Amino acid sequence: MTLTVRDFRPADAKAVADLRRAVVPYRLATPQGVAWEVSTAPAAQCLRLFVAELDGRVVGAVQASVLHDADVPGQAAATPEVHPGHRGRGVGHALLTAAEEHLVAAGAERLFAWAVDDPGVPAFAERHGYRRTRRARYLRLDLTAGGLPPLPSLPSGVRLHTGADFEADPHPLYAADAEVTADEPGDVTCDAMAYDDWLLHTWEHPHIDLDLTSVVTVDGEIAAFALAATDGRARYSSAMTGTRRAFRGQGLARLAKTASLRRARDAGCTEAFTHNDADNVPMLAVNHAFGYRPFAGAWRYVREVARD
Repeated sequence: MTLTVRDFRPADAKAVADLRRAVVPYRLATPQGVAWEVSTAPAAQCLRLFVAELDGRVVGAVQASVLHDADVPGQAAATPEVHPGHRGRGVGHALLTAAEEHLVAAGAERLFAWAVDDPGVPAFAERHGYRRTRRARYLRLDLTAGGLPPLPSLPSGVRLHTGADFEADPHPLYAADAEVTADEPGDVTCDAMAYDDWLLHTWEHPHIDLDLTSVVTVDGEIAAFALAATDGRARYSSAMTGTRRAFRGQGLARLAKTASLRRARDAGCTEAFTHNDADNVPMLAVNHAFGYRPFAGAWRYVREVARD
């Protein structure tokens, strides 16, 4: 069988989306989303999506990109994804080699990757010089089983909105998202995304559903939000849920997520996914209270680039 690694073409979008659903079923993957992420990538991201073909069939892919919105330059990410039926044939190695060569040429000094809790995947990362850092937990909620909490009575000054209410001026939501993202536990602090980048790659992403997104304001100021994404079918995913620093400890993120999940269920979504850093105990507790249960786990890996 002939293995070929090449750059993504628009005609590959469906094949890559199908591959991602097979490899990481807890992530949203659609042809529209794949094509969007490639076509709208900012120059500073140096994004390349490589696909691996065996006798003309796409059996693997890797998206290699510089973390251009990180507070420390020289960081990049690439996680090979190989169809379970085609592992052990050198596909992952060929993809990772192509990604690493591209990122090192772009100036990357630290390379990050994810390794799912699947036999052989962590060992693959370690054989290629990566070391384990942080754990992430992926959770699933069956929206058909009932049990979502009712919406509570809102205190004075507290209001619930949808994302669509901010279409005319989403900048306040960008500011809230940037603040929450900067406080997330993780190996990389991403606090340098410009508004124009956020507008294009978050707000206008084809997976984001503004009608299912919930925003909580207190006396007219955004306090918390639950950014919702769907695959246009029956799957819902939490793109980001959080509370701004001045409003934490009041249950506002729970309020935002309750409203979002209830609207998602009413709109026909049957399952919801989310993920948290294993050290994000408060958000894990919130999700457990909603009925989310463990679905998958993954480890973050990193490799330092040796420079001559």
